[in-house]
This record gives sequence, C-alpha cells and structure tokens, in this order.
Amino acid sequence: MASASLWLYRILLGGLLPIALPIIKLRQRMVGKSRPRFRDRLGRSLPELPEGGVWIQAVSVGEVELARRLVAEFELQAPELPLFLTATTATGLDLARRSFGDKIPVFPCPIDLPGPVARVLESARPRLLVLVETELWPEMLYQAGERGMPVAVVNARLSPGSFAGYRRIAGRLRTLLEPLALVLARTEADAERFAGLNVPRERIVVSGNVKYDLEADRRPLDWEGDVRRIAAGRPIVVAGSTMEGEEAQVLDALGELSGNGQTPFLILAPRHPERFDAVARMLSDRGIVYSRLSSDEVIASEADAFLIDTIGELARAYRLAQMAFIGGSLVPTGGHNPLEPAVWGVPVLSGPHVHNFKEVYDEMIDAGGARLVADSAELRVAAAAWLDEPEFATAAGKAGREVVERNRGATARTVSVLLELMNRV
Repeated sequence: MASASLWLYRILLGGLLPIALPIIKLRQRMVGKSRPRFRDRLGRSLPELPEGGVWIQAVSVGEVELARRLVAEFELQAPELPLFLTATTATGLDLARRSFGDKIPVFPCPIDLPGPVARVLESARPRLLVLVETELWPEMLYQAGERGMPVAVVNARLSPGSFAGYRRIAGRLRTLLEPLALVLARTEADAERFAGLNVPRERIVVSGNVKYDLEADRRPLDWEGDVRRIAAGRPIVVAGSTMEGEEAQVLDALGELSGNGQTPFLILAPRHPERFDAVARMLSDRGIVYSRLSSDEVIASEADAFLIDTIGELARAYRLAQMAFIGGSLVPTGGHNPLEPAVWGVPVLSGPHVHNFKEVYDEMIDAGGARLVADSAELRVAAAAWLDEPEFATAAGKAGREVVERNRGATARTVSVLLELMNRV
C-alpha cells in the first residue's frame, strides 16, 4: 500500500501541474527553451515497446551519452535482450533519437504520476528498470516495487550536499528506496552515502565510473576542414558547455592572448540551445568575426571564432583543440565532463566549481592533465602557459588521456552485474 508520504507527493504534484503548465509554456516562449510535449509525457502516445526487457531512464545529454555505452555493452553481452530508453529533456531526447535511430524505442520520460508511469510499465512489462546516475522518482520506484520489478541505479553518485539534504528526511526515504535492488556506485564515498540513506549495504556495489569508458568519436565533421583552413595554423581553443556569464570571461581571457605570436581561434559551444542567439549577439557586439554551425553560409575567411549552435558535435570538436575550457565551472553550476577532451589527449582548464565531477578532476589535476582557475584573469594566465609552450600542453593532454585509460572497464562490470540481477529475479 502506498505510504502517506507518497500520497502527499501525488496530491502536490497532481495539484500543481495545472498551475505550472501555463507558466512553463510561457517561459518556453520567452527563453526559447523547448520541452517534450505534455501529451507524450502522459504516456498517451507510446511507440510499440518490446516486452520483458530493460527500461533505461536518462535525464539529459550527459546521461544519454552514458546510456549509449550501456546500450552498446548490453548488445555485446545480451544481444537478444529488448531495450528501450526514456529521457526527460528535449535535448536529451534529440541526442538519443539521433544516436539510436530505429535500434531501440526512445520517448519522453513519463510524468511521475500513477497513470503515466503505469502506462509505460503495462505496455512494456520490463524485467528491470535502470536509472542513470541519481534520479529517484517516488512514483516510478513505488510502481516498480508493486510489480516485483527490480530497480538499479547505475553510475550512482551522491554529493556531500545532496546527502546532507536527503539525511534530513532519511526516515521517509526508507520506504521510497525499498525497491532499489542494486546501487552501482561510482566510488566508495558514493557507496557510503547511499548506505547512510538506509540502502542495505549488500545491495550496493562499487563498479567504477562509466564515463571513463568514453571512446573518441572519429566520425567526420563536415566543417572540420573549413575551420582548420580559416584558423590557418593558429592554436585552436574549444570552450565547451559554457553557461551564462562564462562566455564573456572566456572572451576576455583569450582576447589578450597571442600564443607564439598568434591570436587563438575559438570554437565556442554553449550548453543550452536557448542561449545560442544570445551568445551570437555577444560575439557581434564585441566586434568578433564569427560563423555559426547552423548557418549554410561559408565560414568567413577573416573569422576568429566558430559558434557550435547544434547538439551532438562538441565531443568530436575537441579533437581540433590545443586546449579546452570546460564550462559550468566559472559559475556555480558544478562543472561538466572533462573526459570528452581528455580522450583526445587535449588538456583541460576549468573554473573552481567542479563538484559534479570532483573525483575525475582530482585525478586529472594530480596527473597534470587539468588545471582549475578562479576567474578570467587566472584563465588568461593558464591558457597563455599552454599556448606559449605547446609541448607542455601536449604533455598535459597525454597525462589526461592516461587517466582515462587507467579507469576503463566500468561499463562491462555494470552490465554484467545487471544481467546477474535479472537472472536472480
């Protein structure tokens, strides 16, 4: 029977939706941020789903990238096992659909209410629900438990801040977390935090960080030759996954640099699509000649910057770089994935706010493959050191790549344990 806490959650979520929907739609129009259709999130237009397989739920782009590796490994270890994937954000869905094509069904994550969740479960009757990283939806967990379906959290992470918050309601969480049959934690510290939330220790396995199993995506970039030609031998800096307030700092820092007497060529990739136009205006206002990836126009021969205003090409773009700046770090967002440039042997600069990838950064910094800077001034100094001495940048990039290689193998371990769980159940 559903607990009082779950009933309260249902009442609050169901009651707030009619109020929140008009506000969400208005905000979408104002900022240009798209979301999956509400009807699709109600589970009323589901694709044909295979029965008896695995449901993988990923939130957005980062989790979908991780899910891609899980799907590939499932296909190696259990090629006949049906899979389907849901994602919460429009950008995550777009990447998943382009990544998987017709290989597996992809559709929006159902709203966490009894009807939408039940429609998915009854349509597919999956044998296992896999939650990528830490996304614990009360209704989804409850209904899985009612059906005797095991739930696993893969690449599970729990920051000290999140853990402190959850600890305050640990008593209410106990019932919510009962359906968790398996928590595959990235690190021993994550495992201890989940145990501190009353998840039985025998259900927790430290399997490593799946994100280290990133492979360099060697598919060609249609625009690579043009960018190299326009850069004309200048050092290329890729600033990826930047957030509001960071592009200006990057431009301030790089505008005063001239590695080996040459001003660097900047490839800039904002994190969120709704900010593409604003960043383009910023470049124009500063008098920077640039081209946009989405434009059909030929890249201007005098360009000093190239704006990636699409989703799904940034990870490949890092291979052009002499060094990379990873956004979400000069502002207190928590940072984004530094392994995407590291897999290409590209050294990484980031701001101080990298708690989302703390363990990865700790190892990369210790190895010399990454550096943290406090602000635009420190970014300028650190970037100048690598641009003026490219052999140091090459050595730092090699060190970062070696960190990736040392930590591979989590994906295979994760899928093996998931298959064992399914066989036991």
